[in-house]
Amino acid sequence: MRQPQFGAPRGPQGPVGLQSASREQRRVMLRLLRFVMRHYRWSLLVVCLCILLSSVTSLVSSLFTRTLIDDYIAPLLASTAAGAGADYAPLALGLLRLGAVLLLGTACGYLYNRLMIRVSQGTMLRLRKHIFQRMQHLPVAYFDRHSHGELMSVYTNDVDSLRQMISSAMSQVLSSLITIVATFTSMIVLSVPLTLVSILIAALMVYVTGRLGRWSRSYFRTSQESVARVNGFIEEMLSGQRVVKVFCHEEQAIADFETINERLRHAACQASRITSVVMPINGNLGNLGYVLIAVVGAVLALGDFPLLPFQSAVSLGTIVAFLQLNKSFTQPISHVSQEINSVLNATVGAERVFRLADAEPEADEGEQTLENPQGDVDFRHVDFSYVEGKQVLYDIHINTEPGQKIAFVGGTGAGKTTIINLINRFYDIQRGEILYDGIPIVQIDKGSLRRSMAIVLQETHLFTGTVLDNIRYGRLDATDEECVEAARLVGAHEFIRRLASGYNTVLQGDGGNLSQGERQLLAIARAAVANPPVLILDEATSSVDTRTEQMVQRGMDSIMKGRTTFIIAHRLSTVRGADQIIVLDHGHIAEQGTHAQLLALRGQYYQLYTHNGID
Repeated sequence: MRQPQFGAPRGPQGPVGLQSASREQRRVMLRLLRFVMRHYRWSLLVVCLCILLSSVTSLVSSLFTRTLIDDYIAPLLASTAAGAGADYAPLALGLLRLGAVLLLGTACGYLYNRLMIRVSQGTMLRLRKHIFQRMQHLPVAYFDRHSHGELMSVYTNDVDSLRQMISSAMSQVLSSLITIVATFTSMIVLSVPLTLVSILIAALMVYVTGRLGRWSRSYFRTSQESVARVNGFIEEMLSGQRVVKVFCHEEQAIADFETINERLRHAACQASRITSVVMPINGNLGNLGYVLIAVVGAVLALGDFPLLPFQSAVSLGTIVAFLQLNKSFTQPISHVSQEINSVLNATVGAERVFRLADAEPEADEGEQTLENPQGDVDFRHVDFSYVEGKQVLYDIHINTEPGQKIAFVGGTGAGKTTIINLINRFYDIQRGEILYDGIPIVQIDKGSLRRSMAIVLQETHLFTGTVLDNIRYGRLDATDEECVEAARLVGAHEFIRRLASGYNTVLQGDGGNLSQGERQLLAIARAAVANPPVLILDEATSSVDTRTEQMVQRGMDSIMKGRTTFIIAHRLSTVRGADQIIVLDHGHIAEQGTHAQLLALRGQYYQLYTHNGID
């Protein structure tokens, strides 16, 4: 999904950028609100009711000061001054009623805070579930364009920023709006001139908050993006730590990290520096309003003043109550300004979350299901490009028979792995046709197509779990006996048996306690237990030594029997027995034939063979 570009806070395009940012901010926040409402409509309804009651109780306590002074204290003072007996019963009863109202407000505040915790945590659960499910259906090309650290940042930093906003800022904003409306109504009833003063101060506070918020938003965006870059860099350094140490690259790695970390610090400081002045400014404006209301109220209480419109006599209780109401009127604006950091962070985070949620899923227009696949795979004049304008494969034409072994050889970048990726439709071709059992693979359901294949990649990946679980990953309904038999077949049984708990040994950290060769053997066993008609080996024995390779090769020969096998390998021992050897050169098929036929040609394959390029 194409994302709009936002302008910086300064420069000739600044105002346009800020307007675009404001529109995008509103769109994202409305979408987030709709998402929350869809799943927690009734909880939010109860929250709104509790906030309304809490705000009303706060308003009642402010208005009670007028009653307290004008109806209770003033008569008591007058009665005492006249020498009459003072009756404190009405005052005690009024205070009891106020206490009951405040107790109700406290209970409502506790309830809506508990509910907002449930809403925020539940929303995070659903968001993570939603984007994880979407991620499982994204094409491989998406992960070519986005680093693992960047995607991890969406699940951690961005989603957590939404949690903070929902649990705190959302309820605060809602409470503030209700309080402002209720308080404003009461202020107009008490005194129009004093209300005008409060409106003037509130308008200034809203203006300051809005301007500074729009100004700092681009810095929050840069900060979130910098967090993703930091996560991506750390992820790279962790996975490549051995390479860093082998080439003594520690100091350069530290310097590179300091550079991107400094960018994060600068952006975060700029954003916080701007938003941190909002609260002090609004606080001082609130104090100014308090003083102005006290002065204007005193003038109104003392008598006529020809320059003041809408004059009306006010009592001392009215002035005191209005000062309390003014505080309730302006304080929510200050509270909202305090939440501006979390709101802006959440807006940027929500954009990144929804960008992942809106990513186009992997297209699958295939409708046919492979009922009894034979493994007959043919290429018909295939052209392919990863990026438009940069062609990788040219007129690839390959005919195979079920059960054949087809080997691809050639230099780095010749297109060997690309051909393998096209067979299972990790990428779609631009021209030509790939057939599976005579059916164009674009017409075959991707799930059905991929279940008919097993792939052993050059880079193995083991999951956290037992050895048995990792082997069973090839076919989830495989029995323990079938998994053990697959391990025996590829020669992995002996080393597994020597592990602390055998097949029940728990692997962690991508099998970090195993050698590279042992990890590769488990990956091959995973392919063996899948028992598919097509087997794809992408440098499957590249990480094992010569002695282990001989053992693995015997197991590989067993599982390749009766299966169409595509092999990418540099070692002659793997290539020589293939039914077809295809020599690739910069995306073109340079030569094609058996080992003996290609040697007789004395062409590229012969050169590779005699110069030990593949042996």
